[in-house]
Amino acid sequence: MPVSGGRAIRLGVLALVLLAGSVYFFAAHTRAAATKSSAAAAVPVLVGKVAKRDLPVALTSIGTVQPLSVVEVKARVDGQLQRVAFTEGQDVHAGDLLAEIDPRPFRAQFAQAAAARAKDAAQLANAKADYARFASLIDTGGIAKQTVDAAAAQVASLEAALQSDQAVIDTAKLQLEFTRLVAPIDGRVGLRLVNAGSIVHISDPTGVVTVTQMQPISVIFSLPQDELAAVLANASKSKLRVIAYTRDGTRSLAEGVLSVIDSQVDPTNGQARMRAIFANPERALWPGSLVSTRLLVRIDHAVTVVPAQAVMRGQNGEYVYVVKPDNTVELRPLAPGASVDGYTAVHSGVTAGEVVVIDGQARIAPGTRVDAKTDADAARAAPQEDGA
Repeated sequence: MPVSGGRAIRLGVLALVLLAGSVYFFAAHTRAAATKSSAAAAVPVLVGKVAKRDLPVALTSIGTVQPLSVVEVKARVDGQLQRVAFTEGQDVHAGDLLAEIDPRPFRAQFAQAAAARAKDAAQLANAKADYARFASLIDTGGIAKQTVDAAAAQVASLEAALQSDQAVIDTAKLQLEFTRLVAPIDGRVGLRLVNAGSIVHISDPTGVVTVTQMQPISVIFSLPQDELAAVLANASKSKLRVIAYTRDGTRSLAEGVLSVIDSQVDPTNGQARMRAIFANPERALWPGSLVSTRLLVRIDHAVTVVPAQAVMRGQNGEYVYVVKPDNTVELRPLAPGASVDGYTAVHSGVTAGEVVVIDGQARIAPGTRVDAKTDADAARAAPQEDGA
């Protein structure tokens, strides 16, 4: 049966309406599913806890490693350097032979002085014998008093000559000892400055070698005068610890104690110089090098701290992302204090026990749902992921 034109039009319109409804329903369902899927997707982040800790309060500076003693070993007599007895870079002890100047001329001088003394000693013995004989005859009138007096003067003269001879012997002996150049202190010798065979003089501007004390060793650093009162107050109670780090502050080198605070502040820069002493058993501190220093002034107890990597800086100051119980994050402004050993003190903004994001902040914003894991969770998951 043929369909009239009006009925055909109505059927076509109905088909279009049904088709449009289907498309709309499918699109709405797809959008809802996508929205639900998006809401369910959580951003993975690493988190840490706000805690209470004892936090050391430290003052940082840049210091220079300085040996407590550096001695340039110089010739104390003129002569030819006969031999060098050290190896460059060698550790030596006080009294160790470093070099020797030809001793033969000085041995000859010593022998000559000893012979002169022996001669005068013999003459003195004879003069004393003469005086004794003359003195025994004066009471009998067998000799003139003038002769006795002359004998007494001869004895006194030879006694003085003997003393002079002894002084010459002592000088010759000392010069002979000076031909041996010995280490004046325990330390490490540097580069050789003079070679064997060279003629050396007392007046030479440079020595034979330099000996540097390595243990203990010191670090000289400065702090602003505004910090001086706190340092003095705590230094009067106990020895203050000083930790030396690499110049960039990333690695600890040695630990020592504050030994001296300079007697005055430098008026040109308002800084007070200080010296810290380090045992330096591993010789991690090398003379002349620059180090970062941390002077531990005191320890503050039960301080609220957050992991240092949780603190972010924005246009309005520092903030952290706090993970709420519903696993969404909240941006929380805070007032941070000093950072020590990976933790930052917090004066306000968070409380102990709260959870903060320490890694992944760039992927989140306030209200973002997160999948929070600690470092320990990530470490446990790593082997499973590797084996998958």
